[in-house]
Amino acid sequence: MTDSEETVRCWLVERSSFGDERMVTLVYATPEGDRHVTKQLSTNLLMKKRVTAAIDVEPDRLEPVADEDRERYATEARRMADNHDPDSEV
Repeated sequence: MTDSEETVRCWLVERSSFGDERMVTLVYATPEGDRHVTKQLSTNLLMKKRVTAAIDVEPDRLEPVADEDRERYATEARRMADNHDPDSEV
């Protein structure tokens, strides 16, 4: 399901890990780069869960993107959409 009244397709635009907590942050953004959702997973969970190029997100879960990140997120979302199927594991 792509953009509909029920969900919005978001593309993986950032993956980062931090600290000794062994946590990974995944950021999925809209193609326009103006809204995003962030997921934090432990490395143990990440090894068991598929990370796909895109996910479908309920609009009320999306947060606005800071102005300084908007173009970068839009560029990366377009790149992912051009190079991967939504269900491709990345």
